[in-house]
Amino acid sequence: MAMDTSLRNSLNPNKRLKEEFVSNLTGSSMIEIAALSTIIPILVLLRHTFNPSDVIDHTAANASLKKSDGLVIRSNSLKRYLAAISVDSLIIVIPTLLFFTVLADWSCLCAILLILLLLLLIAAKGMLNHSPTLEAGNQSLRANISSFRVVVMITTCLCILAVDFRIFPRRYAKTETYGTSLMDLGVGSFVLANSLVSRQARNVSSTKWKGALKSVFPLLILGFIRLITTSGVDYQVHVGEYGVHWNFFFTLSAVSILTTLINIPPQYSGIFGSTILVGYQYWLIYGLNTYLLSNQRGSDIISQNKEGLFSIFGYWSIYLIGVQLGNSLFFGKNSTATLRSKRRARIIVWILALFFWMTTLLLDSYVERVSRRMCNLAYVTMVLAQNLQVLGILMLSGYVAVNETSVLEEAINNNLLAAFLLANLLTGLVNLSVDTLSTSSISALFILLVYAFILSIAMGLAKFNGIRLKFW
Repeated sequence: MAMDTSLRNSLNPNKRLKEEFVSNLTGSSMIEIAALSTIIPILVLLRHTFNPSDVIDHTAANASLKKSDGLVIRSNSLKRYLAAISVDSLIIVIPTLLFFTVLADWSCLCAILLILLLLLLIAAKGMLNHSPTLEAGNQSLRANISSFRVVVMITTCLCILAVDFRIFPRRYAKTETYGTSLMDLGVGSFVLANSLVSRQARNVSSTKWKGALKSVFPLLILGFIRLITTSGVDYQVHVGEYGVHWNFFFTLSAVSILTTLINIPPQYSGIFGSTILVGYQYWLIYGLNTYLLSNQRGSDIISQNKEGLFSIFGYWSIYLIGVQLGNSLFFGKNSTATLRSKRRARIIVWILALFFWMTTLLLDSYVERVSRRMCNLAYVTMVLAQNLQVLGILMLSGYVAVNETSVLEEAINNNLLAAFLLANLLTGLVNLSVDTLSTSSISALFILLVYAFILSIAMGLAKFNGIRLKFW
């Protein structure tokens, strides 16, 4: 009786139903994940085929205006800038949202059609220009990585709210124990995207302890803020994801601390990470997986947060492997970025993507099924396969693109942390003000469209006004 009363008085009376809504799920097929991983980067490439100069003058929008220029000029520049953001959102963000919801059942067919369209564009450009821009330098490679990081962020931001509505297919939501799904890739993709451009990948000298701790401190603060706020407003938390108290920000903090504590040269970090991963997988097979997948928990802090704590081994391995990939492909002295063209880098990325997909299939069949909850070996290879596939598609930009990036990509890439925090804040507000479980498909789609538009405009305004959320 007391529990029923507390639920009625809660800010989130449907908490239990919402937790059950995202529990005990088994995911989708790897083919569907590969299809979705094809669609989104191709949408970005299609946007790159249009010259943005007809919508916005980048120089006018980004230049600091003198006082004598007047408010009228700035107002006109802002209108043109927001118009460009809106166009980018209509071509990249909105179709992505539709593929995650109402078009989900046609993802494989749409992926095939978009691949054919991409091939037609490549052929058309080849006929018009006998020497397509394949010899792009370091800036193009880094633009590809920036686009890749933006794709990861857009996908994450759209999914964290969409998953609370019935219009979002349950097979895309996080799996309970074993299985593959779109949202399972979120944290792993985020870790890999950061590692590819990290200080370690760029071989920048490690900061002093004080500076290293300063860089981790904001993540710890965000982790505790999330813990306190979710408890304070009685927000739904799927305990099987990280544990009772653990969350995404604590995982990032732990990976950062471990990387600082054990400073591995970038050319050997992938080997070191692979060794840790194999050892962790061996431990899982011989009993640790039974402990981690059990619903029983002790009163100690480790047992309460076993999923979050032990999965650090897997996420740290992803980070270390990403460091070596970023260093060898893009930033190292002998990297392919310094060669005559980025053709070799593109070939290597595609070979690695295929290799990791094949490895994932073998591991999933003969060693242990993919498990995001434990971050096991098969999960890590799937994260690497899927993300390298996305990056490989984006690296085809030299064949089709008129420009290297879009206005929206520049805005989000300039404020990745702010985009993620704003998405989490808006997701929380929507969940506390709307009964997402009983919302009709039309209403849910409308809410998600407004949410996506607000995120896009907010990031555009932040970029236009020179605002950047950076603690270190």
